[in-house]
Amino acid sequence: MIKTTLESYVDNGKTLNRGCCRFCGVALKHTFVDLGMSPLCESYVSLEQLNQMEPFYPLHVCVCDRCFLVQLQEYVSPQDIFSEYAYFSSYSDSWLQHAKNYTEKVIAQFGLHASSQVVEIASNDGYLLQYFLEKNIPVLGIEPAANVAEVAIKKGISTVVKFFGKSTASELVASGKQADLLIGNNVLAHVPDINDFVGGAKILLKPQGIITMEFPHLMRLIEENQFDTIYHEHFSYLSLLTVEKIFAHHGLTIFDVEELSTHGGSLRIYAKQAEDTSKPISPRVIELRAKEEAAGFTNIKNYFSFGEKVKETKFKLLEFLILAKRQGKTIAGYGAPGKGNTLLNYCGIREDFIDYTVDRNPYKQGKFLPGTHIPIFHPDKIRETKPDYLLILPWNLKNEIMSQMAFVRDWGCKFIVPIPEVNVYS
Repeated sequence: MIKTTLESYVDNGKTLNRGCCRFCGVALKHTFVDLGMSPLCESYVSLEQLNQMEPFYPLHVCVCDRCFLVQLQEYVSPQDIFSEYAYFSSYSDSWLQHAKNYTEKVIAQFGLHASSQVVEIASNDGYLLQYFLEKNIPVLGIEPAANVAEVAIKKGISTVVKFFGKSTASELVASGKQADLLIGNNVLAHVPDINDFVGGAKILLKPQGIITMEFPHLMRLIEENQFDTIYHEHFSYLSLLTVEKIFAHHGLTIFDVEELSTHGGSLRIYAKQAEDTSKPISPRVIELRAKEEAAGFTNIKNYFSFGEKVKETKFKLLEFLILAKRQGKTIAGYGAPGKGNTLLNYCGIREDFIDYTVDRNPYKQGKFLPGTHIPIFHPDKIRETKPDYLLILPWNLKNEIMSQMAFVRDWGCKFIVPIPEVNVYS
């Protein structure tokens, strides 16, 4: 049973209320990083809401000293965050290509065919399952955001509009659905009850089935100072070592792993039922496990230096922006991603530094960024105003964006990439 009581601890001279680890239940005593108070990163503000109260919540991340799960307390329920969501995966060309490449890879690797059942948890707008459907492989999406699921359903993708856990998994099994391939891309970090989620995956997976999940790799987050990937929608920050413990606790075994470049550096894990002896453990699992151990991921002290690196990045970004503004330069943003909202709110960057930002997603256009209230326009705004600098907020897509926006060089505009530290590209 996971404990949910709050306890008080003195940390860095402050008395703080902490919860208990969402996996193992141990009381949380140690800070990983404290980014202060921030609004929900996908809670875009309409013109009518600008003068209304806006809720802010702590972005205080802790680390468990028993299982080393880095985690944010559940300040807001998933229902409040994900029931209507502003993120549509299909607006990134590189992410669509990533999904298509994955589809071709797993179909060939695992021999999926017209009698196989592919299920994706957090299937969003059908960005991935559409490629299986093209190959006449049966698909089912599970997506809690009704507005996003509606887009997938219009593509012909059967979608269950529910949150995933043991209950949903049991309902699907009772209706005759089980997965040969169960997919979860960038969802494992988004669930507050990680035991219910992984337990549900165990139920829904066929005896010889395969789970693949992708999530940002904690090692890369630390190495490359990716503090802006911390926001309320991300409840957990994951290493292979910790995910192995969680899956093993629920009767699942990770038998392979890939290191990916997506989202600034992610892992794709492959898991099976613990009783399934047909899939040997890949050397890549053993190698990455050893790499994480050598980097100190089983030593609690390894987690304590990250906060100082984050402060230094904030100082350098503000120094650059202050100098640019004193020189009379104009700065616009590109993108309105969750990570950008963490960066801007933590650093206190508002319209005094950035005139506006643009985004390809019509759902966000005409609204304002949460907290900072920077206006969001269609990308055509860039041609109209011809800024001196373009701050790329979804820096993980910087190559795609700099290619799409190459025309800004015509008037000498330069690109700013803020993470892992400020870099300017001509």
